[in-house]
Amino acid sequence: MCEVLPGVMNHIPGPHLKALSCCDFVRSFIRKEIQSHRERGTVDEPQDFIDFYLDQMAKTQNVPDSTYDEDNMVQSIFDLFLAGSETTATTLRWALLYMVAYPDIQEKVQKELDAALGPSHLICYEDRKKLPYTNAVIHEIMRYGNIVLITIPRQAVKNTTVLGYQLPKGTLIIPNLDSALFDPKYWETPHQFNPGHFLDKDGNFVAREAFLAFSADKFIDSHRVCLGEVLARMELFIIFFKEVNTQIIFGSTMKPHPYKICAVLQSLKPRQKINAAEISMYF
Repeated sequence: MCEVLPGVMNHIPGPHLKALSCCDFVRSFIRKEIQSHRERGTVDEPQDFIDFYLDQMAKTQNVPDSTYDEDNMVQSIFDLFLAGSETTATTLRWALLYMVAYPDIQEKVQKELDAALGPSHLICYEDRKKLPYTNAVIHEIMRYGNIVLITIPRQAVKNTTVLGYQLPKGTLIIPNLDSALFDPKYWETPHQFNPGHFLDKDGNFVAREAFLAFSADKFIDSHRVCLGEVLARMELFIIFFKEVNTQIIFGSTMKPHPYKICAVLQSLKPRQKINAAEISMYF
């Protein structure tokens, strides 16, 4: 309703007003950053996205119908912030929670890390090739803890046919990612947390065609992929390293319930006092 009737929904009371207020806060913060960049005067030597965008705005200021303006820049940054930060952070929350919920899997991951890399090795993204089980666990986290049920709406630009269905030009298309990630035709145990979904009989990591955690764009258009997919995969892989509530909180992304977790360095001996080495993370 907020998308279809934004002018009306702005005046109807309800929890959506808090979400709209938060969006306005983020956009206000972005505008302040843009103004700060302008005052700093670094357009001739661009250092980040805002600098490059300001530079492009200056180059196209006399171009008729140019879309390079401040409003579009604010929305682009807002999209990057929401899609690039909140989604990865939420997935990491699910990752840590699942490791608490499935200690046997956590133990297997730790054993593989110790055997393949050693305790003093600084993990990098290329190490995923040496860690098939850990890589499979991370992919299963993204599948089982799917945080976005449907992808961004698309529109058919011409009459077309998909799986025998006629789609006239202008048809709104909203792929259901959740159905693909839990389809029993493609996953042996779709409603169980099972890293084996991404392993072959020899324990090697295998990619799955039905794994659409990063949207269905590449199946709609091979040139359209999730802008942050590579970054998200790198972040999840590098940072990844009793009874719990694994139910979802419904929202723009499917979040876990708040929890507390304590990470203890593996090198510490049993019963050794942790002190400054103890890391407490609150979510």
